[in-house]
Parts: sequence; structure tokens; C-alpha cells
Amino acid sequence: MTVVIAGCGDLGTEAGLRFAAAGHRVLGLRRRPELLPSAIEGRRIDLARDIPEIPADTDIVVLALTPDTRSVDGYRHAYLDAPAHLLAALEQAGARPRRILLVSSTSVWGDIDDGRVLDESSPVAPRPGTGEIVYAGECLVRLRAPDAIVLRLSGLYGPGRGRLLRQVRDGVAHSGPDRYTNRIHRDDAAAIVHLTSAVAEPRRLYLGSDCEPAVRSDVAEFLAAQRGVLPADAGTPSVDESAQHDGRTPLAGKQLTNARLRESGFRFAYPTYREGYAHLLSAEGARHP
Repeated sequence: MTVVIAGCGDLGTEAGLRFAAAGHRVLGLRRRPELLPSAIEGRRIDLARDIPEIPADTDIVVLALTPDTRSVDGYRHAYLDAPAHLLAALEQAGARPRRILLVSSTSVWGDIDDGRVLDESSPVAPRPGTGEIVYAGECLVRLRAPDAIVLRLSGLYGPGRGRLLRQVRDGVAHSGPDRYTNRIHRDDAAAIVHLTSAVAEPRRLYLGSDCEPAVRSDVAEFLAAQRGVLPADAGTPSVDESAQHDGRTPLAGKQLTNARLRESGFRFAYPTYREGYAHLLSAEGARHP
């Protein structure tokens, strides 16, 4: 049986390597397949424009596409055009995959900024434009593949994604009012493999975020406290004290809960930002090209 991964970037490649290690044939669809590791069989395709050839024995399909640009057109290509072409390819091949999983985004709640707790039952509130397109992509996949799994990921970080770490290293943490933030390490976002392979009866929707919605200044202070493992000439990291929360007024942002994902049997390698950023500071791992 074949696993097809549409969008073999950093996350898709990490998931593909795990599928391959479990004994699956993995077919990775992307514009530059020569960048894929040998364990993944690459196929050159621009899914935003073309319908690929899909093996009839396809058992698992993962859509892990990311927009080329943060424009409306970029999001439309990634979340509407590409899924439509891949689903059409499955129909043409007569493939009947056991699992289809769409990697989506918690941006479907982008207009919620009052600190409330959100889970899979929370009504969506996408911002106009790109947020609406992300949700429209979910609806498209559900319409064409009603049993598909949707995994909404919060802020993805990991090897090669250390923007906040660099800001703290350079002595600039953040400005503006403090707020809740939500994130998930790339390696834990590979829960894709768990949900499509290890769960007998998966739910239709999961929220992929780590176990602690974190106050932004707390994350910055933690990273600053780790400066002994950062380059000695990077300066003294600091946190904008005017932006820190006073403990009395409600925080902005949102708090995402991963209870459903944990109930599925998934175990986080990096349950909070502390373990995840400690891993990054140790210079372990690499971002897949």
C-alpha cells in the first residue's frame, strides 16, 4: 500500500520519513522532488495547476500544503486548488484510501482575541481573506471526502524556525501588549502519522497544539534565561517590561486545548515550549529542504 503526501516540505517530509520507517511506500508530491530524501519517492507536480497520477493502491493521503506567499492567491492555490486537483486524481485512479488527512490551521479562529479557551467544538471565526480560504479548504475536503481527518495546527516551530529565539538572542524579545500564544514543535506535528496509522476510529477534527498555551513574555524570559547556551557575542537578551502582563487585566490571544489529540493516545515529545526550545538550543535536528 502507498502513502501519498501532497506538499512534501519540512513537515510533510518528516511525516514521510516516519511512514517509510514503518514500512510504507511513500510518494511525495512537490515541485522540486530532487530535494527529498531517498526514502521518499518524489514526483514533480504543481498541484495548484495540475492533476497528478496517483497509484490505485493508495491507502493513506496527507495534504500538508503551505502557501508560496501569504497573499489571498497563495492561500487559494494551497487550500483550494491543490486539494481539488488531488481529490480529482484519486477519483480518476479509482483509489479508495483508508485515511485522508488535511493539515489545516488554527487561523480559522483568527478573529478570536479575548483569551478564551478553544477546542474542536468552538465555532470558527476566520479573519476575512486568508483565514476564510483556510476554512473553505476544510469544507471542500469534507464535501468531497466526508471521512477525512482535519488537523488544525497552531504556530509551527522547530529546526530552522527559531524566529523568537533569534529575537531574544539579539536582545529584542517583543513589543506590544502581552498575550497568550500557542505552538507545536514540528516533530509533534507529525501526529499526522499517529492519526492515520495508529488510531482505529479517528475523529473528524483534531487540534494540534502543545500542552501549554503560553504567555508570550514567559516564553521570551525562558529563552533569555538560556543565554548561556547562546553565542557569547549575541548581547544580553531582554524582555520589553512595558509589554509584560500585570496579572490583573485579561490577556489577549486564545488558549488552545489538545485534549482530544491526547485522548487518541498521542504522546508529545515536546509537551511545552520549554522542552521544544531546549531541543532547538541544543542544535539537534534539521529542517527538511
